Amino acid sequence: MAFYLRKLILPAVAVTALALISGCAADPRPLALAPNVDLNRYAGRWYVIANIPYFAENGNVGSYFDVSFQPGGGLTDVYNARKKDFSAPVTSFTMGGYVVPGSGNARWRETPFWPLYLSYLILYVDPDYQTALVGYPGRGYGWIFARRPVIDDTTYESLLNRMRDQGYDTTLFRRVPQTPGQIGNPGFQ
Repeated sequence: MAFYLRKLILPAVAVTALALISGCAADPRPLALAPNVDLNRYAGRWYVIANIPYFAENGNVGSYFDVSFQPGGGLTDVYNARKKDFSAPVTSFTMGGYVVPGSGNARWRETPFWPLYLSYLILYVDPDYQTALVGYPGRGYGWIFARRPVIDDTTYESLLNRMRDQGYDTTLFRRVPQTPGQIGNPGFQ
């Protein structure tokens, strides 16, 4: 019984708390969404290169999302990570949802359970669909994604600058270790 409580209730409480505390906006400007996201090209695996750490992802290593789309605008977003060490087992969390019509496919609503829906805002995706930026209303949460687990420093700085241009405090971002050698390095979680 305790396993089911931990497996079902704790993630629900965590996501609910995230939704409640995310309304603290430092920059009142609306986030600018990426124009015309091609869902077929966006689908697939995205490694979490950096994020603004929060309780659900803080300390995770080797994290990535697998995104897929269903006919009619439905989507599935599966988060996978290891806790603190690459020898730890992979844990997963699945969100379902939909693409908001009229948003150029850049605004999604995702849910871990009904009736709670969270916003997923694609702020940028490069022309080759190799890097992407995802934001959240209020700018308290943000993610830098890439198709490869490691990107060069120049690309990373360029993506951080795009987040800064969106009104994010980029000093809050921390890189997510994607290889064992990155654990403990400056700028990493």
